[in-house]
Amino acid sequence: MTHLTETTILTKPKGPRMIDFSAPRHRKKFGYLLLAPAVILMALIIVYPILLSVDISFQDVRIARVGASDKPWTLDNYRWLFASHEFWRACWVTAKMVVFVGGTALVIGLATALLVNQKFKGRALARLFVALPWAVPEVVATVIWAWMLDSSFGVVNWALLRLGIISEAIQFSQNSTAAFFAVCVVMIWKGYPLMTIMLLAGLQSIPEEQYQAAKVDGASVWQRFWYVTVPNLAPVMGVTLIMTTLWVFRDFAIIHVLTGGGPLGATTTLSIMTFEQSFSYFRMGQGAAVGVVTMLICAFISRALVSRFASKSH
Repeated sequence: MTHLTETTILTKPKGPRMIDFSAPRHRKKFGYLLLAPAVILMALIIVYPILLSVDISFQDVRIARVGASDKPWTLDNYRWLFASHEFWRACWVTAKMVVFVGGTALVIGLATALLVNQKFKGRALARLFVALPWAVPEVVATVIWAWMLDSSFGVVNWALLRLGIISEAIQFSQNSTAAFFAVCVVMIWKGYPLMTIMLLAGLQSIPEEQYQAAKVDGASVWQRFWYVTVPNLAPVMGVTLIMTTLWVFRDFAIIHVLTGGGPLGATTTLSIMTFEQSFSYFRMGQGAAVGVVTMLICAFISRALVSRFASKSH
């Protein structure tokens, strides 16, 4: 008799092949798959508008319209920009504002962070009041400040007159110097809480052992601040300064509500100039050129600050 041995042949079911993302060779693909929605969204809301602005900056566009035929590229907008006295004045005003607002907000923010980092009764309430200006909507806060700085019935002029600091009301809307410093004060008031919050987080991350070791070595309060606090806070200061710089560069509401860029361009920053060229004079090609140059300046400053503070942290 012939005995037949039955064999069972297993075949894989036909159908679409599934990728096993748990396999080591497919883990990177799974990561890319998770990042894809965020990358696509970023491309739609960030990259595409930037590319569109660059495209418009090379065209003679008065009013941008969706679906309008593209005009030939030209460098006229950039030739006008770099030959314009208004542009260089706006660069100077923006630079002064960045240095004054950023430096003053850093000093006030660091002092406030050191204060609220101490243990005292009511510390939680003090931290809440420190963060309050940042929580107030920018337009609402600016309208209140505009009323306070009014030359006729503003509380600022009233207080300065009662204290005898000034002999007549300051015309913040007509005096170039007063208008500039008024805008800077409002920006500092609005921006220093962010400095305080970030620097406070940095202070709380510094190991207490470093301060104790410095005390054992006989370091004074100032030496502990300079050789322990400042080096540990350098990376946080760098990030905070970058954020503040970019905020001052792009801020529009405070300047527009308080002074509208005046008087005589004393508070016309690059963001105000971009708005004026695009929506006041309907020269969107020139406005886009100002915006593109502003973006490049911000990228250069951010890169320089990152390199500077990254080298200090090592």
